[in-house]
Amino acid sequence: MTPAPAADHHLPRRAAVIVFLAFAGAYFLSALLRAVTATLSPVLTADFALHARDLGLLAGGYFLGFAAMQLPLGAWLDRHGPRKVSVALLAIAVLGCAVFALAQGFAGLLAARVLMGMGVAAGLMAPLTGYRRWFDAGLQLRANSWMLMTGSLGMLASTLPVQWLLPLVGWRPLFWGLAALGLLAMAVIALAVPGWHHQGDSKMIAAGALPAGAGGRNDSYLEIVRRREFRRASPLGMVSFGGMVAIQSLWAGPWLTRVSGRSPLEAATGLFWINAAMLLTFWTWGLLLPRLMARGITVDALVARVQPASFVVLAALLAWGPAAGAWGFVLLALYCVLSTPSAQVQPVLAMAYPPRLAGRALSAFNLVIFVGIFLVQWGIGLGADALAALGWSEADALRGALGVFGLLSAACWLHYVLAGRR
Repeated sequence: MTPAPAADHHLPRRAAVIVFLAFAGAYFLSALLRAVTATLSPVLTADFALHARDLGLLAGGYFLGFAAMQLPLGAWLDRHGPRKVSVALLAIAVLGCAVFALAQGFAGLLAARVLMGMGVAAGLMAPLTGYRRWFDAGLQLRANSWMLMTGSLGMLASTLPVQWLLPLVGWRPLFWGLAALGLLAMAVIALAVPGWHHQGDSKMIAAGALPAGAGGRNDSYLEIVRRREFRRASPLGMVSFGGMVAIQSLWAGPWLTRVSGRSPLEAATGLFWINAAMLLTFWTWGLLLPRLMARGITVDALVARVQPASFVVLAALLAWGPAAGAWGFVLLALYCVLSTPSAQVQPVLAMAYPPRLAGRALSAFNLVIFVGIFLVQWGIGLGADALAALGWSEADALRGALGVFGLLSAACWLHYVLAGRR
């Protein structure tokens, strides 16, 4: 088979479905690799005598490699297209899985995690860049939601299914299997995804697609960050959406054990159902968003009207505290679900730019989100430790740190709403 031809216009529905499925497989792998170290932490600790700081660094190694690729990634996507960039980077992820499977010490594990993060850095940005050119506006929102749903499925697969497989095959063969999955994703994308036709700035100016003086270095991000849309959305993406991901992927677990008093197994089960709720939510958004757009209900309106409910739920969770008991995970799941309108801002932001800038706009905003995830994860921990040092109980210290985050998140939401009205 030969690769699909280049496509500079909207794809027919059947071709669009094939392209979506090709990218969804790669993003599933990306999310699985992101979260799998949490499930593997007991066996890795036993095999390599790791400390807690080592486990934290292993988890962070993925994000280090991921974040380091975001700015060059945007320029590569705009110039070379999603197919070439995805296939090239996935090869690095496959190498990372192989290095992890062969690792004989902590240094090998850490190097492998960095390679994995680099290799899956285009997992979401590549398809969104392609969707900007190949799909209409409603289908872009649907595809974005369903890509995030695929990510939730990958996170689910990294929990109980991986735990079930470990006694049967061991963790090293598991990573050889993930490497094989990466090779399969590379092959499917190479065969199914359209090519990319790139026009340099000089040609677009000559054709009248750009004003004179708009040329210059084609991979610059100056044109991205100058836009009011980017400055308006960045605080919301960094703190509100990034913070929700930080809670979902890290602090929901400690909340369930330290504040709600759940056992580790009960907390793991609660996390499983939180991820399941997110999967269902993104699937539902994918169904509803094109219909809502057709009725004139915009993403801005959803953020303005739905997002405040997440702050109310978070306030109730903090106020209830240990008394919430088993209901703690229900409130956490509801908070995450009600925060998802902010996830739809990213494809809307890309639509504010011409297609030639979509890759850079998406990657720049994705970097903002991942910086926010890191800062909120770290900041809540620093805040909880600081309050504990002042004599607060472990549970109250975490409640206080989350309360400060909630206030900052509400302020960023207010900035987004007010800036939109201006």
